[in-house]
Amino acid sequence: MRQIRLLVVAAVGLALLAVGPSAAGPVTLGPVTDAVGVVRIARGQPIVLASWQVISGPNASLGIDQNRGIELAIEDKGGRLLDHPIRLIREDSGCNAEGGVTAATRIAANRQVVAAIGSTCSSEAVPGAPILWRAGIVTVSGSNTAPVLTAANRPATLTGYLRTAHNDQVQGRVAAQFAYFAQQVRRAATIHDGSPYAEGLANVFATVFRTLGGTVTAQEAISPGDTDMRPVLTRIATGNPQLLYYPIFVAEGGHVTRQAREVAGLARTILMGADGLFAPDFLRAAGPAARGMFLSSPDLSPEALGPRYQRLLERYRQKFGERPPAAFHAHTYDATHMIFAAIERVARKDAQGNTYIGRRALRDALFATRNFQGVTGTLTCTATGDCADPKIVVYEVFSANPERWEPGTDPKPVFPRR
Repeated sequence: MRQIRLLVVAAVGLALLAVGPSAAGPVTLGPVTDAVGVVRIARGQPIVLASWQVISGPNASLGIDQNRGIELAIEDKGGRLLDHPIRLIREDSGCNAEGGVTAATRIAANRQVVAAIGSTCSSEAVPGAPILWRAGIVTVSGSNTAPVLTAANRPATLTGYLRTAHNDQVQGRVAAQFAYFAQQVRRAATIHDGSPYAEGLANVFATVFRTLGGTVTAQEAISPGDTDMRPVLTRIATGNPQLLYYPIFVAEGGHVTRQAREVAGLARTILMGADGLFAPDFLRAAGPAARGMFLSSPDLSPEALGPRYQRLLERYRQKFGERPPAAFHAHTYDATHMIFAAIERVARKDAQGNTYIGRRALRDALFATRNFQGVTGTLTCTATGDCADPKIVVYEVFSANPERWEPGTDPKPVFPRR
């Protein structure tokens, strides 16, 4: 059934990609000529941005956190850009392929959208980002990490996509090095959920771990929505792994964590997840079984990000009344400011005060980003859209109490050693 749903999504995506602004040739509007299209913002009217993030279901905290990063960035600008108010449209992308297609299609239908921020999950971006770019809408993600999205052989339909989050080629390597060197593990197993994020990250971990000299005893898969993980865990246990790496999401990660402790042969196996589980909601799903496990994720410590991030964090707490529930608010904050800076570089005004933004010019300006001073580091975009200044660490969970969630303290960075 899951394969059928993905085929339907792919078919819908291909149908939507069959038409696009590039087919009509260059467009001239006001003082701007652009190969893809031009957005005209009348004097006094808003510059429209769109956010496509998961804001419902078990992974909602990931997207809610990122929308808050966008809000703080807009607040920095006083809610205005180039003498226009900024309007933000929010779409729920569901953290799955179907949701990505739906959200991207809704955004693409609005010809006033200048740029998009998202998506949250790589599974949304794979079918959704091409739909946006066929409509001439560039998108910058603060949390997609799947290597396929910025691979050298990516399809032309992904050339309107960038990200300020790390590439999992980096995260997978750090996780494997932690297992091999810090934990002295020589036998490891992995679980993924079939998503581009999870499968890609598990594969990078396995490849690096083997290169270091380790043995991968099993590479298993589950499906989103699965609740009984015991059959998969029982198969894994036959290989006697010392560590189990499962870079999946909140609900399924909770089931794996709790049930692993109930399966003979895994009681002493080290459990390790990734940034898809780096949220207090995961601790609620996993319960006490999460105590002592490890999570690879961006480094949010003061030592890594410095005073600018600390000021952002204080504003976050003041505005939203709580600490961030996930790891990518700062990356999405940077993505939004990158878009602002690119718009300011390419926009042109006429004598009446109307603003014109070339869609191809905006995309090219984003790809030309160099030495952008973000709160997550100094961002420079590659030719395939990787813009991050990646800082990945492995955290240890101590209390497993979601009310005590405080990255840097609990969970605490333990690798690499400072």
